[in-house]
Amino acid sequence: MPGVHLSDEKWMRVAIGLARRGLGQVAPNPAVGCVLVKDDTVVGRGWTQPGGRPHAETEALGAAGSAANGATAYVSLEPCSHTTKTPPCADALIKAGVVRVVLAATDPDPRVSGQGIAKLESAGIEVLKSVLDPEASELNAGFFKRVVKGQPCFTLKTAATLDGKIALANGDSKWITGERARSFGHLMRAEHDAILVGVNTVIADNPSLTCRIHGLEHRSPVRIILDSHLRIRVDATVMMSRPGAPRTIIVTNANSDKTRFTNCNVEFINVETPHDLKAVAKALGDTGITSVLVEGGAKVAASFVSAGLVDNLCVFSSGKLIGNSGLNAVGDLNLAALPDAPHFTPKGIRRLGPDMLATYRKAE
Repeated sequence: MPGVHLSDEKWMRVAIGLARRGLGQVAPNPAVGCVLVKDDTVVGRGWTQPGGRPHAETEALGAAGSAANGATAYVSLEPCSHTTKTPPCADALIKAGVVRVVLAATDPDPRVSGQGIAKLESAGIEVLKSVLDPEASELNAGFFKRVVKGQPCFTLKTAATLDGKIALANGDSKWITGERARSFGHLMRAEHDAILVGVNTVIADNPSLTCRIHGLEHRSPVRIILDSHLRIRVDATVMMSRPGAPRTIIVTNANSDKTRFTNCNVEFINVETPHDLKAVAKALGDTGITSVLVEGGAKVAASFVSAGLVDNLCVFSSGKLIGNSGLNAVGDLNLAALPDAPHFTPKGIRRLGPDMLATYRKAE
C-alpha cells in the first residue's frame, strides 16, 4: 500500500487552495488544483482555467517543464483518463515522468471514476488516495451533484436582523448588514456559477446582480431570473447589453411571448411549470451550471426550502431588531407540525465586523 508522507496533507492543502481559484469560472468542469513537488520544493503548480481548460495538471506540468520528471503530483481530484478537447491528464502525468500521485477525491464522472487511478498505477506510478478527501469533495460539491443527480448545488443566502427580518414594512433594507458582510456576500457571488432571484426582486430593486469587489468584477456570475409570465422590463439593468456583462437567463413558461426581448442581453430556459423548482434545477443542470447562489426574497427562499433544494444555508445577521412589522427572511412554509420543519446542520460561524455569518448544510 502506498505510504503516507508527513508532508502529504500540507501540499494537498496547497492544491485545494489553488483549486478554489477556479470556483465560479470553470463549469461544467470541476475546479481542480495541482502541485508538483520534488525534494520538498514546488517545481510546478496550476489550477483549472476559466471555461474549464486547460486543466490543472496541464498547467502545472507546463510550469515545471523537465523538472516534473521524478516529482510527486498532488491533485485535488482524480486526473481525467478520457480524451475530450484535450488529451487525458493521467497520460500527461505519465509522460512527464511523475513517480508518485497523491489524490484527494475520486471523480464521480463515469468516464473517469477509478480509471484515471488505474491508468497511473498500470504505468508503475505510486498512487495515494483520499488525502483531505472531505475538503476537496466539499469544494466541488456542485460538480459532483450535477454528475450524479443532474442538477447544481443551491446555496441560500440571507441577510437578516436578529429577529429574522430582511427589511422594514416599507421595504427599506439599506443596510441590514455592514460593509464587510456585504463584501463577503459579493465574494460568494464570485465563487458561484450563477446567482438566482425572482422577478419581484428585479422589479422592486432593479439590481445589477454582479460582483462588486475591485479586481473581481470579471467574475460576476450568470444571472438567473425566475419569471413565469415575463413581467420583467426590457430596460432592467440585468437585460442591458454592454461589454463584459455576465449572461442573463430567464426561466419562464414555454408559451410566454418573448418577441419584445429581441435586442436584450438575455437567454431563456423554457419550463412548462416554472414554479416546479425541481424541473428548474434539472434544466439549469442541463446547461452545465454546477452551483447557484439564491438571493431572492422571502417567497423564493421559502420555495427552494420547501422543494428540498437548499444544500447550503448562509445567514448573515446584524445586531439590529426590527420587530413584528418587518419583512421575514423566509416566507410561509405551510408547516403542520414541528417535526416537518426543514433542518440544517451547522458548519461554521465567523465574525464580519459588527455582523455574523453562520453557515449550515442540509441535514442528512
